[in-house]
Amino acid sequence: MKSTKNLWRRRGVYLHNLFTNISQDYIKLYYIINIIIKNAEETDMIDIALIGTGGMVPLQNRYLTSMAARLNGSMLLIDCGEGTQVTLKQLGWGFKNLDYICITHFHADHLAGLPGLLLTVGNSGRTEPLTIVGLTGIKNIVGHLRVIAPELPFEIKFVELPPVETSCILGEYNISVLPLDHRIYCFGYALKINRTGKFDAGRAKQQEIPVKFWSKLQNGETIEDGDKKYAPDMVLGPARKGIKVAYITDTRPTDSIPQFISGADLFICEGLYGDDEKKSKAEEHMHMVFSEAADLAKKGEVKEMWLTHYSPAMTSPEEYIKTAQNIFPNTKLGYDRLNTTIVFEEK
Repeated sequence: MKSTKNLWRRRGVYLHNLFTNISQDYIKLYYIINIIIKNAEETDMIDIALIGTGGMVPLQNRYLTSMAARLNGSMLLIDCGEGTQVTLKQLGWGFKNLDYICITHFHADHLAGLPGLLLTVGNSGRTEPLTIVGLTGIKNIVGHLRVIAPELPFEIKFVELPPVETSCILGEYNISVLPLDHRIYCFGYALKINRTGKFDAGRAKQQEIPVKFWSKLQNGETIEDGDKKYAPDMVLGPARKGIKVAYITDTRPTDSIPQFISGADLFICEGLYGDDEKKSKAEEHMHMVFSEAADLAKKGEVKEMWLTHYSPAMTSPEEYIKTAQNIFPNTKLGYDRLNTTIVFEEK
């Protein structure tokens, strides 16, 4: 009888150790799977669209200049002139996920469409706050525009910026801001999507970091476990190249623009006139011609440039595209709802 009890005791200990080890393995597997899933779901692309490409007044086939970005379901809009919501609807990205609106300057062709757009966003079912970014005074201007759009089902938050080079963070969008040279204060914007280093499981094992902390470290959290401290740089490789999109409109060329747009995956730039003979007129109105935009793209060593903000008097911008391409070959004529997806260069 005693030997039988000892046998069952040994079997019980064996099964206990077996299931304990299995449980620990499952726990490790759980955290490893989380790492794999995160790597698979990691943001690796951003959608960019020209909503409109016209300057001053909307035309039948050319709405006023505006740009939209979409990242992980969150949409950002730069400028909102008259009719922007019409062409945005035609693009098909929807309105409910519009989280941020950045305004370049306080001319009507860049913000007069806000009341109608905000009402449409409200009618889409949005209740979350929406953020509007612009020069100091944007809150006051939007307040006046909202006299005809007083009731919205969401809060509007404001980020007011001084007329100096600065930056702000809007969700996953890292925004750089550059003062330009226009008749009134005007901003250029650069959207940057940063990318952390890749998680190195080998380094984590070598340093005996518990698997249960791996996911948090990958998310950038610092962990304190008793007298031990684990930091993300212990398991993450060097930061990888992100994505950059620059947007410059309503300005003369400035010495600061090439550095601001440097290395951009996409540079969206105004070209009010295509013909170099209109340069004096562009100077008078504080705008640019195609060749000046191309020169900025070349100096900034960007990958691709889209032209936009055409004069309503320029009905056939394609006649002048070679003027820009002779200086910067990878130039494309922007048109309403032209869009692309930019992906990270490497995994």
